[in-house]
Amino acid sequence: MRWLTLYARSRQVPASLAALVISAAAMRTLAGDGGQGPGDDPRLPVLVLATGVMAASIGLSGQDLALDRTAAIRWVPRRAAHVLLAGAVVAAVLLAVQMTGTPMAGTRFMAGTEFVVRDSAGLTGLAALGAALSGGRYAWTLPFAWLSFTFFAPAATSTAMRVATWMLLPAGTAAGTWTALLLLGVGTAAYAFAGPRR
Repeated sequence: MRWLTLYARSRQVPASLAALVISAAAMRTLAGDGGQGPGDDPRLPVLVLATGVMAASIGLSGQDLALDRTAAIRWVPRRAAHVLLAGAVVAAVLLAVQMTGTPMAGTRFMAGTEFVVRDSAGLTGLAALGAALSGGRYAWTLPFAWLSFTFFAPAATSTAMRVATWMLLPAGTAAGTWTALLLLGVGTAAYAFAGPRR
């Protein structure tokens, strides 16, 4: 059996992918009101992305951390590739689901590609940082906590609040883009070099 197959199995990639597709399809079905929702509310696409990232984050640690740490392979590029590929797959699944019909509820802009890629990147970085700080089992907690704060935060009137609510900012907003890129960079680097916490 090839190392990539073993790696995918040990990281529960098939189960994570199934959970991602099912959650995106379920959200699509629940949102199937023909786009009659309120304006440009991005919360549903962000919820789908966060759910996908949280499902993928479970695979950020293997079955046996001691075995992973003693394996004679270069982990840094593999871990970085894992994080970046997970973020790309989460974004691709949402974009593919959106192309199957009308926009998701309340999203006339259909959560454009730039919006989806930015939020997927930032959320994936958060999950990778969570794995480095808390282990793969609890990697989902950082994206979940930030998402919860964002949904209930007051309107973003200051730069600090725009940074804190970056997930819901329109595409092309500098604060949202730079926050997502910073989270992706820090999270990927922390996970790639340190690996999941024991």
